[in-house]
Amino acid sequence: MTHRVLTGITTTGTPHLGNYVGAIRPAIAASREPGVESFFFLADYHALIKCDEPARIERSRLEIAATWLAAGLDTSRVTFYRQSDIVEIPELTWLLTCVASKGLMNRAHAYKAAADANLAAGEDVDAGITMGLFSYPILMAADILMFNAHRVPVGRDQVQHIEMARDLAQRFNHLFGAGTDLFVLPEAAIDERVAMLPGLDGRKMSKSYDNTVPLFEGGAKGLRDALARVVTDSRAPGEPKDPDGSHLVAIYEAFADDAERAALRASLQAGMAWGDAKANVVERIERDIGPLRERYADLIAHPERIEETLLEGARKARAVAAPFLAELRAAVGLRRMVAVSAPTAAATKVKAALPTFKQYREADGKFYFKLAAADGRVLLQSAAFESGRDAGQWVARLKSDGAAAVPDAPVAHGDGVSAQDVADALAALAA
Repeated sequence: MTHRVLTGITTTGTPHLGNYVGAIRPAIAASREPGVESFFFLADYHALIKCDEPARIERSRLEIAATWLAAGLDTSRVTFYRQSDIVEIPELTWLLTCVASKGLMNRAHAYKAAADANLAAGEDVDAGITMGLFSYPILMAADILMFNAHRVPVGRDQVQHIEMARDLAQRFNHLFGAGTDLFVLPEAAIDERVAMLPGLDGRKMSKSYDNTVPLFEGGAKGLRDALARVVTDSRAPGEPKDPDGSHLVAIYEAFADDAERAALRASLQAGMAWGDAKANVVERIERDIGPLRERYADLIAHPERIEETLLEGARKARAVAAPFLAELRAAVGLRRMVAVSAPTAAATKVKAALPTFKQYREADGKFYFKLAAADGRVLLQSAAFESGRDAGQWVARLKSDGAAAVPDAPVAHGDGVSAQDVADALAALAA
């Protein structure tokens, strides 16, 4: 089975080391795995939530796209696009908004942080909070679910949004799936060593905190000058230092191999000066980043090449999104109106006499299904499943393979029900 990986970067600033190690590098590595289908995008709709400077967003889209390509993204193997080029995503966002509970959105970290800051300042709880900020986890869910991504490389601070996407997918499947799962339930993929790369001040490296280390901007000097500002403790040269509490060490270890990590830790514990440690960090990062700068500069100088690449990516993305959205529209009842003949009494009777599969979730949190006769008798009762998708797959197999699938299925016959009763019911459904 093809395994889909998806991730995006918000286009609100210049790419930094956190973007590279937290999203770009692991995503490119994942795209090279056999059996993986990758979707990578510029999250420019998300940028509108955080930034009202058009020129900044425009420049950031160019720089981040160039960074992906300079870092080695092979667009013949992946789908690389701008979020705003996929017209199906806003429509899916609305479909998901209509099943999202306000209580779920109330628990989003970004909204809670903004609301808490308002209360601490003596302001109205929702002062300055837009609906974009409040509901952007739904837009993020639409990004993921539009392409039914199985795995989403994210930083630890984004895990909640993946969980919310799962919640919305489950709710939509329950309401509109008719016994099958329309959406895959995505999983967060976190590299524990770089789950949240610290910035200059120890907080998460983020454009919002203005504590980033630039990836390409300013060249080698820009990298060196930024790392020189990383906050360290006051221990003098010769004094043992604690590598576990060092933001500088955390940045270094996002690039170093095991032997290099051990060597720097041993040197710090032996009294290495922080200035020497910073020089080591610059040298190690430069070995990875330096060779990419020339490619990046060439791309920045030819934005028309980037534009062509993104438009081709949008065509590939929409080839997946458009038919899937049509399926989702039909599932919620947004179907084309066509002339149909009124059913005859005989046809109505035949339809009413058909057995049905029913899929449901019990109080134990497990998923089940049953095959019921037209008179309500239970013909087959399933065992418990951990996910609705697993239950739905067995329903689909029983519908397609009929009685031949029953011996392998995790089901039991209802009281007084024979194998022939079940076979007849499945044959009637197939017919």
